[in-house]
Amino acid sequence: MAEERLQKVLAAAGIASRRASEKLITSGRVRVDGNVVTTLGTKVDPARVSVTVDGQSIRLAEDNVYFRVYKPRGILSDIGGDTGGRRTVAHLLPQGTRRVFPVGRLDLNSEGLVLLTDDGELTNRLTHPRFEHPKTYFVLVAHRPSTDALVHLREGVELESGRTAPARVEIADELPARLILDKGVQRFGAAAADGWKSSPPEKGVWLRIVLREGKKRQIRHMAAAVGISLRRLIRWSIGPLTLEGLEPGMTRELTAGEVYALKQMVGKSSDRRPSGTRHGRTADRSRARRRSSPRNRR
Repeated sequence: MAEERLQKVLAAAGIASRRASEKLITSGRVRVDGNVVTTLGTKVDPARVSVTVDGQSIRLAEDNVYFRVYKPRGILSDIGGDTGGRRTVAHLLPQGTRRVFPVGRLDLNSEGLVLLTDDGELTNRLTHPRFEHPKTYFVLVAHRPSTDALVHLREGVELESGRTAPARVEIADELPARLILDKGVQRFGAAAADGWKSSPPEKGVWLRIVLREGKKRQIRHMAAAVGISLRRLIRWSIGPLTLEGLEPGMTRELTAGEVYALKQMVGKSSDRRPSGTRHGRTADRSRARRRSSPRNRR
């Protein structure tokens, strides 16, 4: 094999995402031929050297695995670490599934699509802010938002973590025909204290929101900033992948066509400029003008 950056080798082996692998290296937990390596960018040939993490040898997977998961409320999307006894999306996977990690986390009280894979390269390209891949959410709010509130959501909201990027926000006249709402019939091992409800809310006004960034609990913070009472949050899609064909709590392995569609999207976006460049700012302003036009203010 050709030499690759150490963090890329770790990600390809399904140890962690690319950025998490970088933290493993800088914290001194990775050894190459018995020597601790803390320098990012170090190149190795995993076929010629021994690479260990916390004393455990890594093994490159021959074929990556990819799963779509319909995460219910009360289930953690994080895998590994201290879960406080809560169940995670890992409990929804088939028995014997090798180690995977989530692409696009959802908070405990949110529900919807989570992608699980051991493909570190794809994970990096799907989650890194520079690539701006679209994620679609359906959000139930208590009342119809004012025009001003919708414009603020579309053009960007000031949060503690910084101003949000322009987003597509519109009143949803109807939900996707193939979206199966969780009726709260099954707990999936979640406790009421973790956000599980036997009768989840269904009354209110649905919004369709498309984001191209992923700040922590972003939609919840955006809604609060403009005075909107958020009742329910469902992620419908990540790029070309949707919840179609999935019931709450269900897991399904991606087809070859779905994997190809994801990689095509990543490949087409791989040469995009980061949003902080002049090109990115111009594009953001252009999108903001389009989304705040009278036609979109409905």
